[in-house]
Amino acid sequence: MHEHPAIHRARTHFTPRGTYLDTASHGLLPRTARQVLDAHTEAVATGTFRPDQGDIPTEEARAVYARLNGIGPDQVALSTHVSQLVGTVAASLPEGSEVLAPEREFASAVQPFARHPGLTVREAPLHELAEHVGPATTLVTVSAVQSSDGALAPLQDLARACVDHGARLLVDTTQSAGWLSLPQVPIDYTVCSTYKWLLAPRGTAFLTGTREALAQLHPLAPSWYASEHPWQALYGAGAPPAGDARRLDQAPVWGAAMALAQSLRVIEETGTAVIGAHDIALAERLRAALGLEPAGSAIVSLPVSERAAARVAEAGVATSTRNGRMRVAFHLYNTDEDVDRLLTALD
Repeated sequence: MHEHPAIHRARTHFTPRGTYLDTASHGLLPRTARQVLDAHTEAVATGTFRPDQGDIPTEEARAVYARLNGIGPDQVALSTHVSQLVGTVAASLPEGSEVLAPEREFASAVQPFARHPGLTVREAPLHELAEHVGPATTLVTVSAVQSSDGALAPLQDLARACVDHGARLLVDTTQSAGWLSLPQVPIDYTVCSTYKWLLAPRGTAFLTGTREALAQLHPLAPSWYASEHPWQALYGAGAPPAGDARRLDQAPVWGAAMALAQSLRVIEETGTAVIGAHDIALAERLRAALGLEPAGSAIVSLPVSERAAARVAEAGVATSTRNGRMRVAFHLYNTDEDVDRLLTALD
């Protein structure tokens, strides 16, 4: 496969041991992000870290993430886990709301609704989901790319159905951000954990939304960090909240947030379209070799015996298992040779 020069440059950031095909579980840290994380750990261990040193890189990460999504930083809130941000949306829905979700959706995108009193969750097959949006639907929650098998959500159809019925649309981009751009359709909210395809340490998640939709949200757990002037709001109850999406923030995990800025720069410099073309081409090469239909996804789900899975692991090829099938995920650090090693181990 002809390789884009930007992919070749990006690969110099990474030092995998063996063949790593498991980005859907967690991504590899770029060299620059690891350096920042190591320096932060050293500073904490030696007493030379000041908490306010995390502010600038955290805001840089927010700004880069906003650019990657074509929105303003004022539309980006940060937390540590997707479930916290989905919980904020759930707590802001009117009592009696119906939430529609795909069957077997990743838990963080659906359980905050299912466990919230006064809300009803209805599930339907992913490929039929748009047909199940109706007058009683308040919100649809769906992952752009399904964690279990890499299936792509029909976002254009869902957005159209939500507009037709006055429902909001929440899209979890944890398994797509960094390699798959969202279609230019109305989406009220997105949530994303950054430790997979965005190549960051675990500990940061983002919420974005239209300004109108964000205005409808109530902070689930307001904190000093979500104030207009955080370092002046450490004590007492009177500090005013931030005037934009920051009012929904949770205080960052400093090391994770500081390294995140470096990880996102690698994605931005390489380009989501370039990364997506590379990732999908490798996945389609694997599918073609195994007689599978093209799917347009960087994630491949394979029915593999336990014996074959053991051979793959023994060959030093890292994959994961979901729903009793082997899940293989390709990203910018992977090559044609990685596909060949997997195929050899499976043969």
